[in-house]
Amino acid sequence: MAKVIRKLTQIEQLNFLLTNRVPRKLLTRIVGWYSDINSPLLTKITIYLWRLFVDDLDLEESKHKKFNSLQSCFTRELKDGARPIDMREEILVSPCDGIIGEFGDIQGTTVYQAKGFPYELSELIPDYALQERYRDGVFVTLRLKSSMYHRFHAPLDCQVSEINYISGDTWNVNPVALKRVEKLYCRNERAVMTLNSEHQEKSVTLVPVAAILVASMRFKCLDMALNLQYRGENRLACNASYEKGEELGYFQHGSTIIVFATSHYSFCENIQKGERISMGSPLLQVR
Repeated sequence: MAKVIRKLTQIEQLNFLLTNRVPRKLLTRIVGWYSDINSPLLTKITIYLWRLFVDDLDLEESKHKKFNSLQSCFTRELKDGARPIDMREEILVSPCDGIIGEFGDIQGTTVYQAKGFPYELSELIPDYALQERYRDGVFVTLRLKSSMYHRFHAPLDCQVSEINYISGDTWNVNPVALKRVEKLYCRNERAVMTLNSEHQEKSVTLVPVAAILVASMRFKCLDMALNLQYRGENRLACNASYEKGEELGYFQHGSTIIVFATSHYSFCENIQKGERISMGSPLLQVR
């Protein structure tokens, strides 16, 4: 039965219809409410059903094996030492577990979400200074599947002074949708988080992009969740410093993080499209 369900979800047209041609925001609010219900028994049943759709939900690395809500499973912490951090100074590490999507050079200010689907930095990041900083730089997209570890971490020693939250839609961010929905990342709920280094050319910007089902993200430097219910200011000031590998925040469901860096960086040899990468593994290196 589980194999049949997974086979059906791998049919592109069916996958797209089931995860996008639905009332996305309404479904997202419902699942967000459901995932927050505190019931160990209901959570156990839901996780069992969830495993019918995915075959890579691994809870062995989790600090806890039992959960009171589905959200506590999504946002689970890992055992100490489960993700070794590459501490070499010239290496910028992956901020999260994920599947490597498109990556490469930014062509002027043009970025590709998928083959033949370009977007401009200005359409994703509404900050002229950042658009210019990453002109002719590099980018990589990291997709967090719903079964993966949902927390994201600092890829280098850094300071954060602001989170810019941009409200939007909740399209699925899987490869099927990326090939069909033009400028998808620019349409969805997202946040812009610049990680400032002592040397500006080493600074990077993370753009966590929310997706259908929950579409909520938390940042350790803020005291509120950023989601469809948020009605506050878009530009949220903060004053936080992080060491490489320290937790920055988490998604309350799987999604995508886009990493932007200057031309000061190049990609590490292990970066291959479609490959899985772990938080703390080498991502970029100083040229």
